[in-house]
Amino acid sequence: MAKVKPFKGVRPPRHLVTEVASRPYDVLNSEEARKESEGNPKSLYHIIKPEIDFEPGTDEHDPKVYDKAVENFNAFQQNGWLVQDDKDHYYIYAQTMNGRTQYGIVVAANVDDYMEGRIKKHELTRRDKEEDRMKHVRVNNANIEPVFFAFPDNEVLQAVIDEVTAGEPEYDFTAPDGFGHHFWVIDNPATIAKVTEEFAKIPYLYIADGHHRSAAAALVGHEKAVNNPAHHGAEEYNYFLAVAFPASHLNIIDYNRVVKDLNGLTPEEFLARIADNFIVEEKGVEEYRPTALHNFSLYLGGKWYSLTAKPGTYNDDDPIGVLDVTISSDLILRDILGITDLRSDKRIDFVGGIRGLGELKRRVDSGEMAMALALYPVSMKQLMDIADSGNIMPPKTTWFEPKLRSGLVIHKLD
Repeated sequence: MAKVKPFKGVRPPRHLVTEVASRPYDVLNSEEARKESEGNPKSLYHIIKPEIDFEPGTDEHDPKVYDKAVENFNAFQQNGWLVQDDKDHYYIYAQTMNGRTQYGIVVAANVDDYMEGRIKKHELTRRDKEEDRMKHVRVNNANIEPVFFAFPDNEVLQAVIDEVTAGEPEYDFTAPDGFGHHFWVIDNPATIAKVTEEFAKIPYLYIADGHHRSAAAALVGHEKAVNNPAHHGAEEYNYFLAVAFPASHLNIIDYNRVVKDLNGLTPEEFLARIADNFIVEEKGVEEYRPTALHNFSLYLGGKWYSLTAKPGTYNDDDPIGVLDVTISSDLILRDILGITDLRSDKRIDFVGGIRGLGELKRRVDSGEMAMALALYPVSMKQLMDIADSGNIMPPKTTWFEPKLRSGLVIHKLD
């Protein structure tokens, strides 16, 4: 059962929140962070992307960069840009995109739940990326950025969300990207107890986004437990920062593919090969978006095509085999284009659906890419079914938007 607890959040005073809050560390590069934080010493980028405080080109993994993160984190607290709450709270964090709002509960999630599989993952992690975030957690002795969880819908927790968000938010702002961010503090002891009790009835939590952050946070907590001879299990390092959303609130958007060449085939030969396993319909120059599972959109030679996988080319009883990312990876990318490793092959790139189909068209029309493939989005049910089955999704399957804003609340490990 999921073990969560409230915590004394470290967060900005209300009047500084828009200056402190930032996008997550992994959605932009060092130069973009440098530009976004220009003239703003309060930006969280000085803690999560501290290489921006050095000469351009400085290696973000240099020990002095991690040391700078600690120095800046301490300075933010000394300057009153980040202040720790004086008692334990849960928090509600809501995000608005395109007029739709999703509400999550900010919790301290349990390290043992992660280590023992009660917090389920659907992606593989890379050790180098884990190690980078582990160093960041270790040196700051804090989870600076939250991870993004989902949980099966729960009436009691939904009622808590509804009750708390009927009140005035602590933070309420629109970020430069146009997404709204809203944040409430839960300070009623009875409500806090109810949240803890209700999560304890939920068998599993699911990582939606932030697999490397989850792994790093849990591994550092586990490391601290192993190295503490007086460890008893209630220490703050046994928990890490997460925002948990009811599954029905979340919307996975498409994650699409662009490929540099047709593996020696002409466009006509390529389409003929595709027709072996797909019903191919030419749609012309107007953008065509996939309409259902097993329907794909192909952009090639200035035209859009609908591709519908023929019956018998996939297995509806296999949680991985039924995925459109599997169907397209096997029948198009591997069998026709010779792309077998999506993680490392330089002939393929991936485009989050937030950029729209126009970005696919642009990259093909520019001559940079030969073709683009748009996929129907994975559902939350598919994600949870795969996690429950112990399987791992193929690379680049899910794209969640909006991303969690960093800097609204931080969790210290002591």
